[in-house]
Amino acid sequence: MKNLVSMKDLSVEQIRAILEQAQAFREGAKSTLKNHYTMANLFFEPSTRTKMSFEMAERKLDMDVLPFEAGFSSTLKGETLYDTVKVLEAIGIDALVIRHEENNYFESLVGKVKPAIINGGDGTGNHPTQSLLDIYTIWQEFGTLKDKVVSIVGDISHSRVARSNADALTRLGAKVRFVCPPEWQGEFEAVNDFDEVIASSDVIMMLRVQHERHDGATSFSKEGYHEAFGLTIEREKRMKESSIIMHPAPFNRDVEIASELIECDRSRIFKQMENGVFIRMAVIEMILKGRE
Repeated sequence: MKNLVSMKDLSVEQIRAILEQAQAFREGAKSTLKNHYTMANLFFEPSTRTKMSFEMAERKLDMDVLPFEAGFSSTLKGETLYDTVKVLEAIGIDALVIRHEENNYFESLVGKVKPAIINGGDGTGNHPTQSLLDIYTIWQEFGTLKDKVVSIVGDISHSRVARSNADALTRLGAKVRFVCPPEWQGEFEAVNDFDEVIASSDVIMMLRVQHERHDGATSFSKEGYHEAFGLTIEREKRMKESSIIMHPAPFNRDVEIASELIECDRSRIFKQMENGVFIRMAVIEMILKGRE
């Protein structure tokens, strides 16, 4: 593996290898990279978790991290993403994490530039490391994904998390279901009655309503959405005793999830964030070792 832009880049065996390496890092294993590397994180969309998680992973791997601020870069002068990456290649960057609003932005880069490309999220398309940390969190909880029922609920059509997880979770043996308003279904087969899936789900994965991708048009009030498609306190009471709550975050409190549930006993939301550092360490190490 020389880049990671989509979960479809990874075989089931590679996914399992990443999980095992993440667990090894969690237990205190040290990096086995032979060389010293320099990375940069190019985020053209806002990010807290993904950007900071990657930077923490890079520092834990003892890498130099070159700061990059999209708002102060020459992209504001019309420089293309490809040309920006070629500049960073010329000054010696070994690998780049990129988040960009354009779907499949990486098609202009992979195979055409020297630095390794790790996709930190492209438009509504892919978010592979989020999918991997979600998988890792479920694996930690249950020891397997086979036959686990994962219900992904919310703004499905605008979610790169839903797209990445739909493929990967299914290949790992999970049963994936989607719940959303009919107008947010996109290409997915989905139900629009959240109450149908509550009691039979092992994982309830809530998604943020991405207002910024709706062009200001939505037929729901916050209260109306929470009542129809939110994880309310009443719905949580009907969940299986062993089931867990997940959310890629950021979360809108009392919209897709009741504020009281964000840190409840069955919530793994902050565990997902913690796991993201170890997963990203494993991904970076696997990619750079493949290039040594």
